[in-house]
Amino acid sequence: MYVNHRELSVTLRPLKLIVSIAVGIWLGFLAVALTAWLIYKALPAEQTQAVNNAAAQLTTPSAAKPQPPSDNPMFDQYRQILRDSEVRQAQEAEQADRQRSFNGPKCQFWMQQNQTAPSEKSRAAIYQFCG
Repeated sequence: MYVNHRELSVTLRPLKLIVSIAVGIWLGFLAVALTAWLIYKALPAEQTQAVNNAAAQLTTPSAAKPQPPSDNPMFDQYRQILRDSEVRQAQEAEQADRQRSFNGPKCQFWMQQNQTAPSEKSRAAIYQFCG
């Protein structure tokens, strides 16, 4: 039993393949969009109004609802402690920045200049570089 095999020569053209895939994806997207539009048009008016309302709620930002005042004194105390802590941290950060500027080389130079030969220029430089 002898089987005759033929060779099949296939040439692959990448550009044609890429274009074919892109057209297929585009046509699939159009088919899905057209199907969704037809389903939307086939729905009764009440349901389409509900869909429109839901879409409007999703697209418009909701107004920030004011927080009701709390009746819990422990929560109020916690918020006050938190505010105090934030203020203290801001003050400490400002003090650290001021300390860093005093330790900077330009500030140290002008402080030394002002100690040895005080002048208006050295005072202005101290104000500029040391804060």
